[in-house]
Amino acid sequence: MQDPTKRFSDRVENYAKYRPGYPDAMLAYLGTLFRPGAIVADIGSGTGILTRRLLDHGYVVYAVEPNEPMRREAERALEAYPNFHSMNGRAEATGLDDHSIDMITCAQAFHWFDPDATRLEFRRVLRQGGVTALIWNERQENKIPDFGREYNDLLVRLVPDYKRLNHRRIRAEEIDRFFTPGDVRLVTFQNHQLLDRGGFHGRLLSSSYVPNVGQPGHEEIVEEADQIFLKHAADGKVRLEYQTTVYLGRWG
Repeated sequence: MQDPTKRFSDRVENYAKYRPGYPDAMLAYLGTLFRPGAIVADIGSGTGILTRRLLDHGYVVYAVEPNEPMRREAERALEAYPNFHSMNGRAEATGLDDHSIDMITCAQAFHWFDPDATRLEFRRVLRQGGVTALIWNERQENKIPDFGREYNDLLVRLVPDYKRLNHRRIRAEEIDRFFTPGDVRLVTFQNHQLLDRGGFHGRLLSSSYVPNVGQPGHEEIVEEADQIFLKHAADGKVRLEYQTTVYLGRWG
């Protein structure tokens, strides 16, 4: 199996441009936990999609990312923020100081981590009363039944790794176990993307399990995705519906 820290090296442009962002309501909720100026470690920060939102809300952010192409893209995009600090590290070995962090965020990333080593590391770097937020944008196929079903069926049929690598393989019991002996609660927020034809293709190819340009199966999946887009587009765009899921945990 490919090293998860290298899976997105050839997806950086599509990932940065076409992955969904995070809703204002989620940032407002996090703001009820820690005020601007709090120190946040965004672990598995990628190209900085959530990092930017955290910086815009006044946090001091340490963006920890092991994938060099993704980290360099975040550094390019966020260099103007004085509270942005880029770090070459992993969830299991962040390089952060002991008890230096108020809140840890992991957006679209926790399913790649070793949970036991990560738990030890997070507890080491968090301050007393610190919070960890495990965050995913989960596509809601049932919100637009025909389009959602056809898009999901496409991935199931033509992407052998889709079911194995989809983050939804992480079960609630595993999240509970990760936060033992602390506590965890689940909060959700509505989210969506409006994508034109190029954006829809880019969103598809931002997923590490989808064959990229030049790889076997690439042309077939892009051609079928294009037919789905043309069938369901309204005013030249399709709408992808998401539920932003946040597991918020504390160890005391």
